[in-house]
Amino acid sequence: MLQSLIRRPRRILMTVDAVGGVWRYALDLARELTHGGDSIVLAGLGPEPSEEQAKEVQAFADLAWLKTPPDWMTRNESDLERLPQELRALVCDCAIDLIHLNAPTQAVGLDVPCPVVAVSHSCVVTWLHAVRGQAVDGEWAWQKDRNRRGFDWANAVIAPSRSHADMLEACYGPIARLSVVSNGTPPGPKAETREPMVLAAARWWDEGKNAATLDQAASLTTWPVFAAGPLEGADGQRTSFSNVAALGSVCHDEVRRLMAQAGIFVSPSVYEPFGLAVLEAATSATPLVLADIPTYRELWNGAAMFYDAHDPRDLARCLDRLSDDAQHRRRLGGAAARRARKFSPARQAAAMHKIYDRAALAVAER
Repeated sequence: MLQSLIRRPRRILMTVDAVGGVWRYALDLARELTHGGDSIVLAGLGPEPSEEQAKEVQAFADLAWLKTPPDWMTRNESDLERLPQELRALVCDCAIDLIHLNAPTQAVGLDVPCPVVAVSHSCVVTWLHAVRGQAVDGEWAWQKDRNRRGFDWANAVIAPSRSHADMLEACYGPIARLSVVSNGTPPGPKAETREPMVLAAARWWDEGKNAATLDQAASLTTWPVFAAGPLEGADGQRTSFSNVAALGSVCHDEVRRLMAQAGIFVSPSVYEPFGLAVLEAATSATPLVLADIPTYRELWNGAAMFYDAHDPRDLARCLDRLSDDAQHRRRLGGAAARRARKFSPARQAAAMHKIYDRAALAVAER
């Protein structure tokens, strides 16, 4: 009887921002959900999308932009107070069946008749824990409280890896209704020829991306190292490279092309709840050199080369060892491509549908 209360296909409201990795996560997942018959309304927070970003969305989803900023772009919790009202208006106007929030803080105070699912892609609390070994305090202390309330408010909570789920519970305590659903991504372009170059891609202004280690390693390597991604953040954060060739912000299709062209892809991050760029590179069979952090070990052990995340000499040794051995690069790239097939958008959407169903049943049983 309860199964009859699950409505499919659904009209899903999904929050997003146009600045970070959540944008790509949301678009890839939303596109796959529409293939299964669902319809999507994307509700954006923060700086508005570029013309190119908006055009991509309009091919398969509706797009609405809200006045509330993302939680990580404000130090004042009161800036988030109007979000429940903005979301409730969309639920009513767009006949929404389920809300998919891409930040647990967005669930706080959201009194709606439909299920609410919250995904933790990252947060200040776990970032500080992983990057600086610190507990959150001072001007960011409200983030921990608001995330905790969001976990408790949502009908389901999702982490993109077991490592991130474990870190969430280490920082916040037990989280009810917590599940792990890995990210997915469509296959990238196939490599026609490989260039003797190393590619990295990230928001380099983020301290957790570990730009300094990459830059130091680049001064010691045979192959040149190129870095795609912005050096300056919206809140004034910035970094610079002396030995890495900085490409700046590059459109997503061009990054995927560069991934297929590069002889090696490297990620020096010390904080990655999932690491979507690594998966994207792996779909093009690009050999991976990764910082030895729990997330990357969980997802890529046996399909990548690992180095001490804080040792630029160890990174340089790994890059040179791999650049000198074409056969090893082919083997490692093939292993990465095989592993990447486990993280398809179809599998991700199927797993999400199961969680959406459980959340809907939980609401129906209230």
